[in-house]
Amino acid sequence: MTLLSDQAEDIRALVEAADPDAVWAVGGPEGVHAASAAREAANPGAAAQAEEPGRKDADSGRGGFESGGGARGAARAAGAVGQAGRGGDALLDVGGLIAVLALWPAIGSLVDEGALHLHTPLTAYGDPDAAPGITAHHLLTHPEGSAALTRLAERLSGTSLAELAAARVWHPLGMTRTHLADGTLRAPLADLVRFPRHLLAADGPGVAPGWTAESLRIRTGELTPARGLLWHPAPHGVWAHHAPEPAAPALWVAPRRHRWALLLPTAGHGAFRTAFREAVFASPSAG
Repeated sequence: MTLLSDQAEDIRALVEAADPDAVWAVGGPEGVHAASAAREAANPGAAAQAEEPGRKDADSGRGGFESGGGARGAARAAGAVGQAGRGGDALLDVGGLIAVLALWPAIGSLVDEGALHLHTPLTAYGDPDAAPGITAHHLLTHPEGSAALTRLAERLSGTSLAELAAARVWHPLGMTRTHLADGTLRAPLADLVRFPRHLLAADGPGVAPGWTAESLRIRTGELTPARGLLWHPAPHGVWAHHAPEPAAPALWVAPRRHRWALLLPTAGHGAFRTAFREAVFASPSAG
């Protein structure tokens, strides 16, 4: 559902008060509804430069900044481009999202093609370091499993995680400037918003809808904490992915509410991240 203007202003006021340098965006499968305000003095003309790519993306059914709010929405979306790095195309360090933007969809692509079965012991895939009985499912439901999953994905695909994610996920989604190098992930905001849009739209190449549906449900039974596959549940029907550190970037998707949110904070206090999530998803207008 489209973000109401009052709700968008409340979110904007929250960010300005708590972490004015944070980069953020909120939207649905159709585009961005609200996002970081432009720094007009540092980036004159950002809105004009960003509005046309947004319209082009809307025509093609993909893209970053098609906004559901008319002229005002287009200006807000264009503002996000300006704020993303005081130049629109600046690459953001989103290393805290490597697991969800690179590893999770890469593993999903291997499952989708039948190269990996989640409940088959890793020893069957030639992993000499795997403990007996440990499966990909075990690793996907434990936050410390990412390193082993990366080795598994690279062994099965015969390529690096960076190349695997680029070929199977980022490039098909139009995230052509997203890259993994030197131990971190970098991407412009326009690339980043394409990912959750695709998860909610559930169409086209990239992440198979079945993999998303399998991942965004409780996979740990009655054990706590409850987890999906590299995602964990949050209030209001939301699924979240972020590192434990309060200043780590966070991504949320709420399939039944047709809404997603992205936050790249600079301030190191978890209360802000929680308040942001609540502002986006707790309102009755969100569902």
